[in-house]
Amino acid sequence: MDSKHPRLALIAAALLFSTGGVCIKQLAGLTAWQRGGLRSAIAALFLLLVWRRARRGYTWKSLVFSFFYAGTLATFVAANTYTTSASAIFLQSTAPLYVLLLSPLVLRESVKAGDLLYMGALAVGLALCFGDEWRSGAATVQATAPRPLLGDVFGLVSGILWACTIVGLRWFGQRSRDGGEDSGGAGASVVLGNVTCFAVCALLAQATGDGLFHGVASLPPKTFGVLAFLGVFQVGLAYICIARGMSRVPAMEASLLLLVEPTFNPVWSFLLLNEKPGPWTLAGGAVILGATALHARSPKTA
Repeated sequence: MDSKHPRLALIAAALLFSTGGVCIKQLAGLTAWQRGGLRSAIAALFLLLVWRRARRGYTWKSLVFSFFYAGTLATFVAANTYTTSASAIFLQSTAPLYVLLLSPLVLRESVKAGDLLYMGALAVGLALCFGDEWRSGAATVQATAPRPLLGDVFGLVSGILWACTIVGLRWFGQRSRDGGEDSGGAGASVVLGNVTCFAVCALLAQATGDGLFHGVASLPPKTFGVLAFLGVFQVGLAYICIARGMSRVPAMEASLLLLVEPTFNPVWSFLLLNEKPGPWTLAGGAVILGATALHARSPKTA
């Protein structure tokens, strides 16, 4: 197989992911938990219908992994609901920092000296992303970012859980390539993750409001269209691309390729919603993306 194909699949996934921020913010009338739960319900149904790998490989291992993925989905939606798209995606994009810690232990993939420098740059970028809160005690509130600090916390947690998701997909991909017993685990885990996210969001929606489906029937057609796009393309198709690419690309390189997402994510929100992230957030994002660009030019691990 051409070595470029799995990398192109990962880039396609990142471009689909990049539409998440602006689309989530257009789901007016829905709470964070409604947005996350309904998106995941649509994604699970789509994957079961069109992806053969999603209909096999259900084991206790895929169930355990699904909780990391479900957490990623829920916290990222919450982050985009409460803070700017830029803050949410830049904080999640620190995932390679945690992949570095997990890969040698879980995947037995080595880490180079250059990776350590890159992780140091990511740590600086992470700190800068919180600079607007540290400078003024509270980030600027916008219509599309009503509770910035809470959203930033969700974004930070989503980065940690996303790292666990990347490592887990790579772990399943290694066994798929080798023809091992877990060859169907990635598809099963993605479906289970979306089902788990739906269930957790339903419980949280019930506990904090009137339930997951409260007011849904009165929503305008545009909102249903955005929800369908999020479930089918931004989650469903994107994860099919990820699973196809992850089996051939080391976890560290995969996490870097997927950082194509933060290049476009805040751009869509600025162009379509006029959402303006703070200067410290932009500085942190510039450090993260600049370090990624430099690191991507260095020799890759096998």
